[in-house]
Amino acid sequence: MDVPGGFDEPGDLDVPADPRPWGRQEQAAAFDAIGDRYDEAFPTKQSQLAAGDWLAAALPPASRVLDLGCGTGVPTARRLVDAGHHVTGVDLSAGMLELARANVPEGEFVQADIADLPPGPPLEPGSFAGVAAFFSLLMLRRSEIPPALRAVHELLAPGGLLALSMVEADVDDVPIPFLGHTIRVSGYLRDDLRQIVTDAGFEVIKEDAYAYAPASTDVPPEQQLYLCCRRV
Repeated sequence: MDVPGGFDEPGDLDVPADPRPWGRQEQAAAFDAIGDRYDEAFPTKQSQLAAGDWLAAALPPASRVLDLGCGTGVPTARRLVDAGHHVTGVDLSAGMLELARANVPEGEFVQADIADLPPGPPLEPGSFAGVAAFFSLLMLRRSEIPPALRAVHELLAPGGLLALSMVEADVDDVPIPFLGHTIRVSGYLRDDLRQIVTDAGFEVIKEDAYAYAPASTDVPPEQQLYLCCRRV
C-alpha cells in the first residue's frame, strides 16, 4: 500500500478511541473503499520514485522483484516492469489488487497478508533478487514488523536488495483518519528503524528523509524515511 498518508504522535491525534476489535480485514476494507482515490491523494511521489529507480537500476537485468504491499501498482510495480524486471505484487486489499492488475497487466499479483506470507509458489525462499516495501510495513503492529522483515530476508537471494520506506513517528497500532476512513498505523524514529532493519539481517547502504505534504487536506504532512538495503 504504497503511500498511506501522514500521522503524528498519539497525543497529536484527534481520533476517538474505537472499542471494537480491529484486525487486518478492517484495514483491507478501508483500502477497498478508497480505491483509485488513493493515487489522487498522492500525485507527486518523487522520493518513492527515486528509491524504486535505485532498486531497478541496481538489480541484474530481468530480475524477479517482490512489491510488498503493492497497492494500485502505481508507481512501483509499473516502473519495475518498465525497467525490464518481473514483478510479483502482494496486497491484502482485493480492491487495490484489481487496480494493480489493470495498471500493470504484465505483473503477477497475490492477495495475502504481509505479516503472514503464504509459503510456496510464487513466494519461495531465495527466489527474489529485490523487494520493494514502500509504506506497507507501517500497516502492521510493531510486534509484527521484525518477523515480517525476517520473512523478507528469507525471500531474498543472498546479496538481494531491499528498498524500504516508513513514516517517521514513535507510534504503535494507532488509528488515524485517512480519506474518509480509519486505518491503524505504526512507525519508528529514524535510529530505531535502522536498528530494526539491521537486526533482521540487512546492511543499510544509504538512507534519506523527506518532508511530504499530500494533495488531500484529509491527510496531514509527514516525514518519510527511505532505506536502501542489502541482505547480509
